Amino acid sequence: MKTTVGLLLLLLTVYHCAAIPLNESSPGECCFTFFTGRIPAKNVVSVTKTHRGCLEKAFVYVTTEICVSQSVTWAQKAFNQQQINAE
Repeated sequence: MKTTVGLLLLLLTVYHCAAIPLNESSPGECCFTFFTGRIPAKNVVSVTKTHRGCLEKAFVYVTTEICVSQSVTWAQKAFNQQQINAE
């Protein structure tokens, strides 16, 4: 049950706080959509503020590590995309 809750929180965080890099003359990370739920403190690894030049001030939360089976389609796609981006 705890793993399911942690996975749900992670997915919601990733979905709702899309922190994307901008061009070199712009701030490093800005959030454009926001997660409105609550993340348990025990799941938080780190918190940083978005760049002061962002239109909306926000915090970027990194949550605890979780394991996702390689048989899960979205996880396979995310992994493959990460590998392509790393090249």
